[in-house]
Amino acid sequence: MSLIKAIGIDLAKSVFSIHGVDAHDKCKIRKTIKRNKLLAEIATLPPCIIGMEACSGAHYWAREFTKLGHDVRIMASKFVIPYRQNEKNDANDAEAICEAVTRPKTRFVSIKSEEQQAVLCLHRIRQGAIKDRTALINRLRGLLAEFGIIMPKGRYPAQHAITSILEDAENDLPMLARELLHDLWQEIKGLNEQILKHDRKLYQLAHQMKAAKRLMSIPGVGEVTATAVVATVCEAKDFDTSRAFSAWIGLVPKQYTTGGQVKLGRISKRGEKHIRTSLIHGARAVIANCKHKTDRTSLWIKELIERRGFKRATVALAAKNARLIWALLRSNNEYQVDYVK
Repeated sequence: MSLIKAIGIDLAKSVFSIHGVDAHDKCKIRKTIKRNKLLAEIATLPPCIIGMEACSGAHYWAREFTKLGHDVRIMASKFVIPYRQNEKNDANDAEAICEAVTRPKTRFVSIKSEEQQAVLCLHRIRQGAIKDRTALINRLRGLLAEFGIIMPKGRYPAQHAITSILEDAENDLPMLARELLHDLWQEIKGLNEQILKHDRKLYQLAHQMKAAKRLMSIPGVGEVTATAVVATVCEAKDFDTSRAFSAWIGLVPKQYTTGGQVKLGRISKRGEKHIRTSLIHGARAVIANCKHKTDRTSLWIKELIERRGFKRATVALAAKNARLIWALLRSNNEYQVDYVK
């Protein structure tokens, strides 16, 4: 066991596959272990590199293995796939992970703390409630359309109209349908209360987190964006440059360059969708309120809108804010409106 250099673990719910190699890349361990015996097995090994794919439970196991003195590295599955030989199965996946974890160009995911995962849990629950509310409103809209009743576009106008539609006795809506649609409306109101509760909790957390408070000083970065970034990004030093951080969020042009001819398309939309969406929503809010402002950022935005249009300006501001976020996280400085390097 003293010769083990690196181990790849294919995570699962009950049975885990392990593949370990020595300094000469010769296989020394190749076995399957049940969940309740995994920690005991890893505890018998001398400190070594342990690789895992980023998936459910990866951060929990990473924290546990780190306590045992191992160098734990989590990576995206796209870095593992090129090293898998033969057919896909758990043993071959573990072998591919073991190979990928020692490659110099493999990029790794920072291990999140329990507190970070708890904040992300709140974000995921909030996102799920918003998605459910949208689905229920659309369902209500479609069912009313079957009776010739058309709801206005948008969530707020639609919710405004629901009550009057259900109370209107002259719209020929059958009693059974009226009762069923009323139940749907009650579900929507319940989700509204849940989302409001989650928002209040996020606002409270944002003002308790020092890093989040600094990020909220950036125009277009609110409580939702700030807490999501702080909970997702462990260390700004994981990204070499601000552009690398912006690219990780998916706010840089998708590139297809060949033969020396540079081709840049739409934004790549890679990485963390929730943060990217929040940044774009925040940028849209800033642009909506910059018409009569004369600060440097507002003037830049207005010139960009005239030159490239509203949507491109929105994405450009979101990308700019992403770079500012990286700079503040890395330097621990406060945001300065008129800062010039």
